Amino acid sequence: MSGFKKFLLRGNLVDLAVAVVIGTAFAKVVTAVVADLVTPIIGAFGKKPDFAQLFFSINSSRFAYGDLINNLITFIVVAAVIYFVVIVPVAKMTGRLSKTNDPTTPMRECPECLSSIPVAASRCMYCTAVVTPSE
Repeated sequence: MSGFKKFLLRGNLVDLAVAVVIGTAFAKVVTAVVADLVTPIIGAFGKKPDFAQLFFSINSSRFAYGDLINNLITFIVVAAVIYFVVIVPVAKMTGRLSKTNDPTTPMRECPECLSSIPVAASRCMYCTAVVTPSE
């Protein structure tokens, strides 16, 4: 029983549970915004304010394409929010934090591992071999 308790209280599992709950609540909010604000605005131009009621029939089969339009708009809004609020800032942050070499820095090969290292380096950053700086 203690192993199961440790499993449940692991940080990753708790973080995942919180993310799922917040994601579900966020999806409901976005769905409400799309259904109550976005589609009526779009529908005002097409004189059809409620997309959910749009359908066509073939041989007594009902195809509700309006609901599909609402769900597509919801997906696009969620994807855009995730991209601009999560992906772009994280990419900028990791770009700043990563150790990238300045393209103008002269480089040479490490004699041990043949990785590209700065000319002024006294130790290889990949294999940690001591190298003599060449100037």
